[in-house]
Amino acid sequence: MIDDFAKTYLHGDLRELREVLVWKLEGLSEAEVRRPLVASGTNLLGLVKHLTLTESRYFGEVFGRPFPEPMPRWDDLAARGSDMRADESESRGDIVARYRRAWAHSDVTISSLAVDSPGHVPWWPRPDVMLFNVLVHVVTETARHAGHADILREQLDGATGVGR
Repeated sequence: MIDDFAKTYLHGDLRELREVLVWKLEGLSEAEVRRPLVASGTNLLGLVKHLTLTESRYFGEVFGRPFPEPMPRWDDLAARGSDMRADESESRGDIVARYRRAWAHSDVTISSLAVDSPGHVPWWPRPDVMLFNVLVHVVTETARHAGHADILREQLDGATGVGR
């Protein structure tokens, strides 16, 4: 019983955090969503693009369900970090739509697997995991970047909060 509760609870948190992150883009211009506001170059659209890769990788290839769209491989050193920036050929609409498609793919993985289903994360020091481990990791990662988005959005126009 606790397994189902934990999975449902974590999945609910992930769904809420996704919406918060996308809300942070609302009402801003193309230039604002791409504007780097910290020394690392992080911007709002880059956070969304990064979390698309995060979800597609963790709820895709880790459980033998690759996301059906091309994504950089985890071991492609040349592509490392490219998910944190959006180039001019990538529209906000395309990036958000792809994030939503990654959600849908992730949601199928989460819904169809038991919380103790095995996965394999080759880039982790202890690569043999369960869905539970990955859910906790992705919720934590998404919350972390939603916090970054809070700070960036506040710097742009003073808006704070989690949505309407």
